[in-house]
Amino acid sequence: MWCLGFGAGNLYGQDIKQPNVAGAFYPDNPRELSQMVDIFLDTATPQQIEGDIFALISPHAGYGYSGQVAAYGYKLIKEKPYKTVIIIGPSHQYGFMGVSVYPQGIFRTPLGDLMIDKEFTQKIINKDKEIFFEPRAFEKEHSLEVQLPFLQKTLSDFKIVPIIMGDCTLATCQNLAGLLKSAIGGRRDVLVVASTDMYHGYDYDEADNVDQLTLSFLKNMDAQGLYDGLRQGKCQLCAGFAVVVTIMLAKELGHQSLIVLKHTNSAYVTGERVKGRWTVGYVSCAIDQEKEGGALLNKEQRKRLLEIARSSIETFLKTEKKLEVTVQDPALLENMGAFVTLHDRHGLRGCIGNLVGKQPLYLTVRDMAVEAAVDDPRFSPLKLSELKEVEIEISALSPLKRVDSADQIQLGIHGVLIIKGPYSGVFLPQVATETGWSKEEFLSNLCSHKAGLPADAWKDKATEIYIFTAEVFSEKSY
Repeated sequence: MWCLGFGAGNLYGQDIKQPNVAGAFYPDNPRELSQMVDIFLDTATPQQIEGDIFALISPHAGYGYSGQVAAYGYKLIKEKPYKTVIIIGPSHQYGFMGVSVYPQGIFRTPLGDLMIDKEFTQKIINKDKEIFFEPRAFEKEHSLEVQLPFLQKTLSDFKIVPIIMGDCTLATCQNLAGLLKSAIGGRRDVLVVASTDMYHGYDYDEADNVDQLTLSFLKNMDAQGLYDGLRQGKCQLCAGFAVVVTIMLAKELGHQSLIVLKHTNSAYVTGERVKGRWTVGYVSCAIDQEKEGGALLNKEQRKRLLEIARSSIETFLKTEKKLEVTVQDPALLENMGAFVTLHDRHGLRGCIGNLVGKQPLYLTVRDMAVEAAVDDPRFSPLKLSELKEVEIEISALSPLKRVDSADQIQLGIHGVLIIKGPYSGVFLPQVATETGWSKEEFLSNLCSHKAGLPADAWKDKATEIYIFTAEVFSEKSY
């Protein structure tokens, strides 16, 4: 049992992170805090958004300054069935390079305790050398904490994933987005909250101009442009990297629409619009979840493919014949590559796929499911008595795209195919997440263990490198 020395306690074996700014940024009296948030939520009049929300961008100043703005986003998620909330903020007090993920335990507020989603954090922490747990990043930080009472007043029965970002390269942002994508998988009960304020300075006119430029990048969901603008000093977001990651993640999951719900600054809030007075910008934004049809496959299509995979294995094990099945859904009739992976209580039990879609997706899944069960040379053929203990996972694949350099590979987002002469090998995107390998380790293992090539063959200009993405879903999600 590890123990934290800063504001931490222990309750029935759980590490408790005590609040840092209760009584300063917001009331420490539970009744006063509850009433204040209720008033903010009742007063907010956000644009109504059809469908569910994938992410919020929310301010983190004292509630007297930015609480009303934050309520515009939180009102839209009230009583929604989210089970995991990923909260990403900046480090104001402790400087470091990389990303700090709080791994387990409890965050306490005056309104009660929130459990950390340990199962989720284990999927991202230490999976990249820049993503780890640095407790000092949380020691005096307020950016995550001020979001918690709003979440407690609008949601129920959820866990949190607290993430603090230090100084980060674009590659680190991409890698974190990739790991989060893999950890989320096909779930639609995950909310992301990027906690940030905007302009900080003494020029009221400049505040509005800088914020408007920043908002233009947000509205266009231009992660690269926003990152460059932050580095060049043209844009200001104290949690700029958190917002970049949120936009990258949303786009990778097929969510393409960001709506600015409310924008203002401290000068408007206080009524002191005086040049030379300290001014901070506040914004509330929402990224809506693409309707399930906007993703590669919707919930019903995924369920149908999983049913076909299981029935195909069962039919073959009973009769040694292929399952006779017909479908009418156009999405399942598209020629598409796919992998089928089998897991049992010991781990991997079989995995075989077809990278190139030479037949309709439902037939690819049918055939690959049987091959994974009986033809994976690493395992003995699956027995019918074992099938009930097996969990089926399907990876539906995008078309292959050749790249000139390994620099274009995003770990956790891209699967990779290596070809050199008669030798080839492939890793699915989730291999990076499951192993925690660096990019060099990922590619070296792909060459040596899958392609039968020297470990550094990926550096050879004669080696062809192809990338693809995968929409991964399994029976445990349905």
